[in-house]
Amino acid sequence: MALCGAMGANEDQEELLLPLVQAVRDQLAGRLRPGIMPGDCGPAFALAAAMITMERLSGLQEEGSAGEVTSFTAGDLTIQKRSGGQTAKSLSEQAEEMLAPWLRDEGFLFRGVAG
Repeated sequence: MALCGAMGANEDQEELLLPLVQAVRDQLAGRLRPGIMPGDCGPAFALAAAMITMERLSGLQEEGSAGEVTSFTAGDLTIQKRSGGQTAKSLSEQAEEMLAPWLRDEGFLFRGVAG
């Protein structure tokens, strides 16, 4: 909770923030390699949980996030959001990279084929 506050969470968000932090913490703990506890990750576990929580909190508060507006015109005024080519990694992606040494391998499975 303190890390989320340091990352910009407001005190009025505490009612939503506490269950969100707990859910993210439980989710991350379930992805750790067998025999690894959250404390074994040092400060990386708490920081990763706070990063993911803040990204999810931001997603919950954004209205219309499903259809992001990239251009808006009102009379002679035009506002356009441009992509700089290479996009920055999301907080969740950065958090997962930080915890990678302690997380189970997911997304790839290599099996021998009888031949």
